[in-house]
Amino acid sequence: MNERQIIDAGAEKIISLPAETQFAPNGIVSRTLLRTANSRVVLFGFAAGQDLTEHTSTQSAVVQILSGECEFSLGGKPHGQDRRFDLPAAKPATRGQGHDGILDAFDIV
Repeated sequence: MNERQIIDAGAEKIISLPAETQFAPNGIVSRTLLRTANSRVVLFGFAAGQDLTEHTSTQSAVVQILSGECEFSLGGKPHGQDRRFDLPAAKPATRGQGHDGILDAFDIV
């Protein structure tokens, strides 16, 4: 996979996450902000009503809701009003529904 990242790991850069967020009508847009040998930072824009399908991952992640509203269930437990989530590797769920929100996910190797 050869994705264009927004931040060069070897250079200083200040970015505006809202300015970098892109939305698609009836869709989800993801943009890689940074990729290193040990981590990946991805910015997601969810259109209203979009669903992140329940899944597990081999890697841990941190999810920070920047704007909008969404509902998450982690390991079957709902977290409707929380704005930040720590997701252990191999834990089931990570299901969310966006409502014109920005989802910023940090994938940690």
